[in-house]
Order: sequence, then C-alpha cells, then structure tokens
Amino acid sequence: MLPTLRQLQYLKFLAEHGAFGKAADAAHVTQPTLSAGIQELEKILGAPVVDRARSGVILTAVGEAALARAHVILNEAEELVQSARNAGQPLTGRFRLGVIPTIAPFLLPRALPVLRAKFPSLKLYLREDLTQRLILALRAGQLDAALIALPFDLTGLDHAHVSDDELMAALPANHRLTALSEMSAAALEGEDLILLEDGHCLRDHALAACGLRPPKATGDEEAFAATSLPTLVQMVGSGLGVSFLPAMSVTAGLVDSAPVTIRPLGSEHPSREIVVAWRQGSSRGPEGRLLAQVLQALP
Repeated sequence: MLPTLRQLQYLKFLAEHGAFGKAADAAHVTQPTLSAGIQELEKILGAPVVDRARSGVILTAVGEAALARAHVILNEAEELVQSARNAGQPLTGRFRLGVIPTIAPFLLPRALPVLRAKFPSLKLYLREDLTQRLILALRAGQLDAALIALPFDLTGLDHAHVSDDELMAALPANHRLTALSEMSAAALEGEDLILLEDGHCLRDHALAACGLRPPKATGDEEAFAATSLPTLVQMVGSGLGVSFLPAMSVTAGLVDSAPVTIRPLGSEHPSREIVVAWRQGSSRGPEGRLLAQVLQALP
C-alpha cells in the first residue's frame, strides 16, 4: 500500500503550521480527518512521522525524510496538472522562475512588461536567490526554471542561451589606472579588490576572467566584500578599491550617480553567459526554452 497525495499534503501542512488544528484549516478538512490521514500514513510507513506534544508537533527523522520526498512528489503532481491544463498554450498559468541578484534588477524591468504583453494568462512567481540555492530548488521541483549565469555545474539540468554579458572593471573616478583604455590582469595585480561575498557566482566569474586570486585578509584586517552590486559600487566610489561589474548593470545606470569609472577587461573571454535552466525531462522545458527566446529578443 502506498501513501496518497492527500496524506502527503497533510504532512506538508502539519510541518508548515506545527499544529493539527491549523494544518486542518489549511487543508480545508476537519481536525479528525487530518489526524486520521496522518495515522494512516504512519501505518503505511511503519513508523511515527510526528511527535505530539502540548506545544505542538515536531517531525521525527522519518517524518523529515518523508516530507522531503513529499515536496518532490507534490510538485511533480502540480506540474502534471499545470501541463495538462496548459497543453498547446505555453507560458500560461503559474510559472515559478528563480533569478540571481546580479541579473534580476537589470533584466527584469525590461522583461516583465514584454512577458505581460505576450502572455497575458501567465502568472509569474519570482524568487531571487543565489545560484546554488536556485539550482537545488530546480532539482527538487520547487522552481520551473531559473535565470542564472554560467559557468556553473548544471548536472541534471538543461538550459537555453539568453545572452553573453561582458564583465567590466570598475575603478574610483580619480584612480591612476583610469588613464588606461582597458584593464589587464597585470595592471590589476596588487590592487585592493572588492568583490561580492562568497556564494555570488559573479565573484568567481570575474576572478576567472582576469586570472586573479580572491583577496585575502592581511594581519588583523579582513578583506572587503559587498552583499550587493549597489553596495559594491558605493565602496568603489568611496576609494576603497577596484572591482568588476556586469555590463548589463552599467547599461541599466548602476554607476550613473557614483564617482566610478568603467573600463573593459583585456582578457580573452571577459564575460558570463546568461541562460534559462530547467530540470532535465521537465514538462516545462519547452516553456523554459520559449522564455529564453523572448529574453534574447529584448531591445
């Protein structure tokens, strides 16, 4: 005997709300119905999935493992329903799209009006997060597609090209290197580098493009790092060091009001590839490819 989707939904609601009464309300059933469903699930699995206490319920180790699989199964079931409903009508209904922070504020303002005009029935749910977490969400079925930058490990995923985004050097406006027409690794060697924090793929892309090593702390001083591109620009403009920016952020006006000078990089491949990625075998794959085509054609 196998668990039903309804029983897995009960477990999901119970984990989210921490109490049988609240979980039953979320599931639109009575508390005895939900409790009976959980008991039946425990009987099928042969072990308790929750510990019951006065303060609420806590998932057991078996419950946690069941919940992780339940998320995947329920997402697959939802995707099946959406795919059937939207057959022959791409990019309609709910579409869960992840976007990394170094793309979202610069590409989405141009993309969203176009998507609304072309696909009026599309309900786009956006999640901004770091690449690694978006990839995990894709593999778990919690996202339909993600707008990310390569190179990155895409094992188990398919992707479609959107554009190549040039990486550029950003220097304080009065920096001596602004006299150069382009920045080479040799010119930047020994300069104080300010990069995004670990976890941002742009950090690795920029260093790889120039063949530079990440800055290290010296003595009691920590290496500077920024949490976002706007913060990075302000730090460079304040004379704290030099950095790298994607061309799409420069085109979008990120440095217009800051005392920052932009120069191209003199390396062989100073760019990152912007792609739409989705799970291999996903029924939303054709829509991911269509989304990439729409983004390619943006003015």
